[in-house]
Amino acid sequence: MNQLQKTLTGLRTIADSKRAFHAAFPYVIPSLYRRTADELLVELHLLSHQTQFKSNALFAVGLRQVFTAFTKGYRPADHLTELFDALCSCNGFNAQQLNSVAEGSEKAVAGHSMEEVQAWLQSKGEGAPEPLATGLADIAGEQFHYSRLMAVGLFSLLSSAQGVESQDPEDLCKTAHSIGEQIGLSRPRLEKDLSLYRNNLEKMAQAVELMEETLASERRKRERQSSESNQTQD
Repeated sequence: MNQLQKTLTGLRTIADSKRAFHAAFPYVIPSLYRRTADELLVELHLLSHQTQFKSNALFAVGLRQVFTAFTKGYRPADHLTELFDALCSCNGFNAQQLNSVAEGSEKAVAGHSMEEVQAWLQSKGEGAPEPLATGLADIAGEQFHYSRLMAVGLFSLLSSAQGVESQDPEDLCKTAHSIGEQIGLSRPRLEKDLSLYRNNLEKMAQAVELMEETLASERRKRERQSSESNQTQD
């Protein structure tokens, strides 16, 4: 079995996965992040039932990126590792292995030019550093099931290339669409999934900013009330 492949040994219902999740993560998830957790749980559950689905570097990077981006500001922060582990394990995925592949792939890309990264992606890992090379080897082909997390992973890997921070995000998306099409991914689905990801990311950032401003305002209010109470007692 491919080392990145899911390890689920039996078919679970969504209710089974949710029970396993809550057993592994017995904490209340703040309302702002509940939808992210629910959507990832369901998505991983559905993928675990796809016989043609195999984890790869794009999937690992995309999953880690989506989780990290949409849990920004989560409190308590030390629950995040447990939350990610629970989302993966309840659907038969190895969180530690996926994290290792994602981190290794991003490090393999960092410091290399966009041209080099494009060449590695277009050749499905040929000539790329490990674990990126192994993680890209099974992309496309007959035994292949697409996930929107792969679109995010492709965009994220390109974003890690040297000098990309000065590039227009729209141009980077177009590059991702083109490369994805060349390696066998559906261009219309890539365009749709990346557009939705970027729009949701912007909305989430605004929601987190509003939440932090609200919390800061409430904290200042409590401090002011406490100060006024102390002055009254004096």
